[in-house]
Amino acid sequence: MTFELSLEEGAYLVRLARRAIETALKTGETVEPDDAPEKLRQPCGVFVTLNKVEGAAHRLRGCIGFPYPVKPLAEAVVDAAVGAALRDPRFSPVSLGEMDSVVVEVSVLTPPERITVERPEEYPDHIEVGRDGLMVSRGGYRGLLLPQVPVEWGWDAEEFFTQCCLKAWLPPDAWLTPGTEVSKFQAIIFAEEEPRGAVRRVELQGC
Repeated sequence: MTFELSLEEGAYLVRLARRAIETALKTGETVEPDDAPEKLRQPCGVFVTLNKVEGAAHRLRGCIGFPYPVKPLAEAVVDAAVGAALRDPRFSPVSLGEMDSVVVEVSVLTPPERITVERPEEYPDHIEVGRDGLMVSRGGYRGLLLPQVPVEWGWDAEEFFTQCCLKAWLPPDAWLTPGTEVSKFQAIIFAEEEPRGAVRRVELQGC
């Protein structure tokens, strides 16, 4: 990807995400990222993921974001962070006390790029697990999975497509049906090593 971020810039975004959540939970107010560097004011897609630490394991606690560059990155992080904590329909809202056991992760996305193939069976050959995220759209339904998801679950490319269809509330083999739109994207991922801890860049390895 041509858009690059330093560890310092990534750490700023992760800490901004945490600050936005905790401010919303404490006061209901929205954080204004007035101190964001100029680079982080460029429009960019982003997702904020919250993982609850349970012993040696992490459990998803919320994930919301913007696939497309519809607003400045720092502002998008604030909105996505609060959305992940309070508005992910899969989970109850996160409490302030819970944030002591939640790891915050920010994935900055490249714009989704539609994949064009002659036959749907060729789609898996056009993505790389561990590098690409996936978005599947059909008839008003859309599912998106970040690049780290198939790595965490040990999926191969075909299973990645199947799970993305299920995420969209489509049949698992909808990606094989002509007319289904498939796009891929990449992400730069930064995450806390532990709740409120140091921030690292997450490097993925494909299956």
